[in-house]
Amino acid sequence: MILWISKILLPFVISYVVAFGLISHRPVFDDFLDGAKSGMKTVAEILPTLVGLMSAVGVVRASGLLDAVTDVCAGAAGLLHIPQELVPITLVRLVSNSAATGLLLDLFRQYGPDSRIGMAASVLMSSTETVFYCLSIYFGSVKVRRTRYTVPGALIATAAGIAASIWITGA
Repeated sequence: MILWISKILLPFVISYVVAFGLISHRPVFDDFLDGAKSGMKTVAEILPTLVGLMSAVGVVRASGLLDAVTDVCAGAAGLLHIPQELVPITLVRLVSNSAATGLLLDLFRQYGPDSRIGMAASVLMSSTETVFYCLSIYFGSVKVRRTRYTVPGALIATAAGIAASIWITGA
């Protein structure tokens, strides 16, 4: 049933939008082109931030700094009952989903996806967000400079996701 819904949903939504535009006597294709132009401007504005974040994550992983930070955080993680194997993925997840996915695949190769570490990492990936990536991209695209309570709130939500992933999987 879910597969059928996923196959039919996108064509349905596109057909609905086009039909609604035609019924409303809107120039649907012109509206589409205006939206695409606006989207390209947004991409051009946030591209330097995106390239900088991806480059920084690559340098941190390749230089061994991530391993050093993991070793430093291992004591505090142990006190919070966070398995040491999850510390790197927890730190990287704050910045980059693709780098965290790479670490997740490394954990799967080492421990297996059905192990407690593998399950905890999977739940962690689905219950946390790339906080600093999202803040830089979304707030940067609309030029918000004062984020107020966004960072503390996002970090608290991430901590709750981490705690839930460890508690649910019993890691």
